[in-house]
Amino acid sequence: MQNTFEIRHLSKEEKLRVMEAIWEDLSKDGEEVESPKWHQEALQETEERLNLGEEKMVDWHTAKKDLRERFQ
Repeated sequence: MQNTFEIRHLSKEEKLRVMEAIWEDLSKDGEEVESPKWHQEALQETEERLNLGEEKMVDWHTAKKDLRERFQ
């Protein structure tokens, strides 16, 4: 597959918007994709850090707002 544009020329905000659009499109597909083993391991590590108080939870809307502000 050939890229019609190079993402390295996009701003960080534009890249985040593209990622959101891709994720939204993928999530509409009814077909399930099996997560790779490393993903389960990463989730377990994060859960362990959360249980130890080394991580904090942030709701998705707040996380997106914070990322947009950080990369503007």
